[in-house]
Amino acid sequence: MRDLELLAPARNADIGIAAIDCGADAVYIAGPDFGARKAAGNPVTEIARLCAYAHRFGARVFVTFNISLRDGEEPLMHAQMLEAQEAGADAFIIRDTAPLGWKDITVPLHASTQCAIRSVADAQRYAQAGCARIILERELPLETIRAICNAVSCEVECFVHGALCVCYSGECRLSEYLDGRSADRGDCIQACRSRYDLLDGTGKILMHDKALLSLRDLDLHGRLDDLAGAGVTSFKIEGRLKGEDYVRNLVRLYSEALDHLVETRPGACRRASFGSVEHRDFTPDPAKTFHRGYTQLFLDGVRQRGWSSMDAPSFAGEKAGTIRSIEKKGPATQLRLCLEKGIVLHNGDGFTFLCGGELTGFRGDVCSGDTLLCRAPEGLREGMTLYRNADSAFLKKLESASFRRAIAVSLDVSLSGDTLHLEAESEDGRRCEGAYRIGAEEAHNRERQEELIRSQLSKRALHYNFAVRKLRTVEGSALPLISAGTLNEMRRDMAAKLDAMPVRARKLHHPDRPGVIPAVPAGASSPLMRSKYCIRFELGLCPVHQGASDSGKLFLLNNNRRLALGFDCKACEMTVSPATFY
Repeated sequence: MRDLELLAPARNADIGIAAIDCGADAVYIAGPDFGARKAAGNPVTEIARLCAYAHRFGARVFVTFNISLRDGEEPLMHAQMLEAQEAGADAFIIRDTAPLGWKDITVPLHASTQCAIRSVADAQRYAQAGCARIILERELPLETIRAICNAVSCEVECFVHGALCVCYSGECRLSEYLDGRSADRGDCIQACRSRYDLLDGTGKILMHDKALLSLRDLDLHGRLDDLAGAGVTSFKIEGRLKGEDYVRNLVRLYSEALDHLVETRPGACRRASFGSVEHRDFTPDPAKTFHRGYTQLFLDGVRQRGWSSMDAPSFAGEKAGTIRSIEKKGPATQLRLCLEKGIVLHNGDGFTFLCGGELTGFRGDVCSGDTLLCRAPEGLREGMTLYRNADSAFLKKLESASFRRAIAVSLDVSLSGDTLHLEAESEDGRRCEGAYRIGAEEAHNRERQEELIRSQLSKRALHYNFAVRKLRTVEGSALPLISAGTLNEMRRDMAAKLDAMPVRARKLHHPDRPGVIPAVPAGASSPLMRSKYCIRFELGLCPVHQGASDSGKLFLLNNNRRLALGFDCKACEMTVSPATFY
């Protein structure tokens, strides 16, 4: 039976715990240094706290060591790995291959997406070197993913949601070229979200002030069945810089989708951790969470227009309506809207609008029907489209959902004389017993007493949901009177006994590591960026697929810095390189 894992991002331990509560099978988090998000480091003590919580449910914690190392840094990274391993980390996500030869690093090693694994040959190099898992590039078609899964014995992990780098991961030097801050060191300036002019070879401006390299966000929550069918083991949500609301909403979305997948394949697959999630009425909605518009990118192996978010490289939100009128109401401004179908405004909603190519935001202080009162920012005009990027009612519901995770426990109950015997079995296979002396007073209503025993023992205690599976009593004999409080104490005692036993977690794939470092084929001098995304195709200018006339040389211009675009039509890829002249 295959174990399928939902892997969630954790900027810190609290967000990691929230992800576990919402149904994640594993979380990935950075330690103090060496993670590919410089702003998301965590002390080892926090790693230990997160591990202790996750392991209650057989969930895993993966620690990222996925930057490009500089000379002399190996000893410090080695020391931090040993500390994280001691703290309970279940695996390390690596980019540099040195840890493959460190015998005292005994947890599995996962080859990061920064290793740029996008072919069978790439995958086999890391698998043969002893990586327990490989994390694929985001731009791969399902056909290639299936071929890779069939060609390796290690686990395969794919991103299914979140922000997309325009370039192949681990092969971007644009940030370092423009600002001296290296994406390979976790310090990317996100130059792909910047605005550029597009120029032809004569210097003519073809497009002005657009985020021409900015992609929409990935959303594959409806394609998990296809990915699982191709052999993918782990489904990864991007976002180690995102907040708790983002993580909780998306983890619920994907956890529910993965639960449905498991239900449709009985006996073939199961979730990689234990426990079900309880919450007050809440329906996840990816439209309510930060995104730049959504795409499935190249999963179907078909290049389509609409991959980019060049007009709004940040979160505009859902379309709320068009501004019908604007008038001053004392110190506030009153807006009346022609609302989009299905939109209901709430006090405190956040709104955005595009003005001069820039996205501007403001808060709707009082919202009623099609009217909102606000402190209007500069540039707001009648006829403009208004978007909502913060739905206060949705956020309140998300906050009040009170997500709690609990492991199912089956309880067998039997009465023998003045002793009540309990036998508990958790869903992960732990067993414990308890024998409790009870009083001699007889219950006057046998049926009511049996129902009390079932109801009081079939409740939550600690992070366990107890359910009486069998209740054996001697037919015809007197049934002793047992109070609800006494039964609750018994249930809590059984929970404590289970909690003293380690969860019988699913085993992670952990192959031998021969210590052979995978050789990366030498190539020609690399461009600043190589991408499956193509500006020429996005704008309808592709001579191969769209029959357009050859546009000749094309350049990007930003702050008097020119970048040359290259087009490898055989590979159907675009490159970005330095350019100092036309």
